[in-house]
Amino acid sequence: MEKTLIQLKDICKVYNPGENEVRALDHINLEIMEGELVAIIGQSGSGKSTLMNMLGCLDVPTSGSYYLHGQDVSHLKDNELSAIRNKEIGFIFQGFNLIANLNAVENVELPLIYRGIGKQERRKLAKEALEMVGLGHRMDHKPSEMSGGQQQRVAIARAIAAKPPVILADEPTGNLDSASSKEILQILKDLHSGGRTVILITHDDGIAEQAYRIIRILDGKIESDRKNDKILESREEIK
Repeated sequence: MEKTLIQLKDICKVYNPGENEVRALDHINLEIMEGELVAIIGQSGSGKSTLMNMLGCLDVPTSGSYYLHGQDVSHLKDNELSAIRNKEIGFIFQGFNLIANLNAVENVELPLIYRGIGKQERRKLAKEALEMVGLGHRMDHKPSEMSGGQQQRVAIARAIAAKPPVILADEPTGNLDSASSKEILQILKDLHSGGRTVILITHDDGIAEQAYRIIRILDGKIESDRKNDKILESREEIK
């Protein structure tokens, strides 16, 4: 039976309460099950980035509740949120966010250090993650010695090394050419096939169409939430 991983109940996020208030999220209700591949799509100013911050425990709502694995995380303190992020969520950002003077394997090890994982285990997990994204041969290379697509693969390896249940990818192909974008999307799909829950945040319809479920957000509200019939049909044909 499918288990609920994420549940948002009547979530609002209001900036500058009062006359000039901005309602970035306006009574959002949403459930995401374990093992889904979901795209959240919206243009700039739609509220999708605020929603990503909420899902990623980077921010807390003004009102409403957010349950992650059944735990209400909507009113936790910063250090508690940080602990949950570290354990539950692997982030992939548009800008890669790699440390320039560290090589690939050292970049991937960083979040494992924060988790208190010992040196040998850390190195093993980092190498496994880099091999999974096809960079086993580039472990000693620094970001400046790699292409944009390779840097994003290092960033994915860093996100998955500790095996978090949720992968949150914010415009993961935003800085890449089309060939690299395809590679990155394929890696994310493979992670989903391996049992991870993958949430793609994007403004691009073409990328959203790679997901099994597409949630469109507009003016802080969910405008539509649909299964992607094209993908589901092609999956049935393969079976």
